Amino acid sequence: MIKRISFLIAYVLAVYIVFPNNAYAMHIMEGFLPFNWAAFWWIAMIPFVIAGVRSIKKTVTEQPSLKMMLGMAGAFAFVLSALKIPSVTGSCSHPTGVGFGAILFGPAAMTVLGMLVLIFQALLLAHGGITTLGANTFSMGIVGPFVSYGIYKGTKKLGAPLWLSVFLSATIGDLMTYITTSFQLGLAFPAATGGVMASALEFMGIFFFTQLPLAISEGILTVLVINILSAYNQKELAILGIFTGKELSAKKQGVKA
Repeated sequence: MIKRISFLIAYVLAVYIVFPNNAYAMHIMEGFLPFNWAAFWWIAMIPFVIAGVRSIKKTVTEQPSLKMMLGMAGAFAFVLSALKIPSVTGSCSHPTGVGFGAILFGPAAMTVLGMLVLIFQALLLAHGGITTLGANTFSMGIVGPFVSYGIYKGTKKLGAPLWLSVFLSATIGDLMTYITTSFQLGLAFPAATGGVMASALEFMGIFFFTQLPLAISEGILTVLVINILSAYNQKELAILGIFTGKELSAKKQGVKA
């Protein structure tokens, strides 16, 4: 089943490479940020990337069987984040796909996958850029996954069913990515009246109308993918700690968790 899902993702990925959309930016376009802010976000990104590399190395060393699922998490983020709706000048709205990987492998690993997704999109699809890679990685590869992971773990701890935890995780993580982007743009281009906060709220308000339905759609899609994996790849999900013992037992008996 992982191979089938991976094949579908790879097919959609190939379509985007061969027939690219107009080159709207991936979050923030190349050269859009002033140099000082571009450099700041690059520096802020580095510690998280180092932690992510260590996390991925540990995962593939201890559980080599999870390599394909790790690759699928990256491909999932690539394809979803390529579905763009033009929004504010110099930016765009789209799903992020990072909640799925954060749920499976944790936020640190998704930081690296998110950064790689952004690099490939900048080089292959002209979405985003290298100068703005730090800012885009911080919003989509750091804030999004960490919020998604926190929401998922928190709701599970409160006794929420798996589907609800996954839905809230992916949806809120997506929205927080764009809230972060709004503040990044607000910091770089403060309003003449009201400063950074006024500018950030203005960007946020414009993003809201396109991003809210996209975030909800991403939440639903992530639930569907997790449900498919939970039906056919229980062993891998159990290794990743997606199921509690009670949930795993219920899945084996064909009962929805």
